[in-house]
Amino acid sequence: MGTKSRETIYGASVRASAERAAEARKVADRLACEAWNKRMLGFQGPAQPSPALGDALNTSYLYLEVKCLGCSTHQTVPLNIVRRPKTTPIHELERYMRCRQCSEVRGYPYKRSHLVALRTTRITASDPPSTWWPGER
Repeated sequence: MGTKSRETIYGASVRASAERAAEARKVADRLACEAWNKRMLGFQGPAQPSPALGDALNTSYLYLEVKCLGCSTHQTVPLNIVRRPKTTPIHELERYMRCRQCSEVRGYPYKRSHLVALRTTRITASDPPSTWWPGER
């Protein structure tokens, strides 16, 4: 006579709990990214605290919109090619952002930028850059 294995007895409930936990993490990450976006667009900051890089990628926010303070151009940076650990907060990426146009004009890397928002798509003609809610400042 044999007994039922633990996999047979508890396997389905363990898998169901793991799926519910993964879904809850995804919902929590999405809400954190949306709250950060609303704070950045509504109040222009503060950028801290911000969701982690992995949290943004988990909820399909694949791009970070950055505004150059020198020439006022908006650019999107793909987050899936950023060479940082997935636990890095989004606000720490600000110091690494450089405007290509201003850098070419000045002849050295120009690092003045401002984080605008997380985006699911790139900036295109049909999907323009984000604007500040109380009007563009």
